[in-house]
Amino acid sequence: MLERNNPGRRISLPSIDFDRREIYLVAAGPRSSSGYELQVVRVQDLGDHVVVVVHERTPSLGEAVQARVTYPFLLIELPRSGKPVNLKWPGRP
Repeated sequence: MLERNNPGRRISLPSIDFDRREIYLVAAGPRSSSGYELQVVRVQDLGDHVVVVVHERTPSLGEAVQARVTYPFLLIELPRSGKPVNLKWPGRP
């Protein structure tokens, strides 16, 4: 399904030790071109919880992109800690 929704983008899933690691999927939803990208700005362990800050890069007007529906996403792997993980995405409700 990920490959079907991201044509032209090679998708490979890493080997994950789920006893020690947790995986979080951050998805932006449908976008109108291939120029969108999600980036992790920072990950902070604040003692009682972990904060992941994400930024969505949008294409500029002169950027060469393909006009097609894409579904930008990130797969974030963190050490299993038992702490809540909060996502902060400035500019998103």
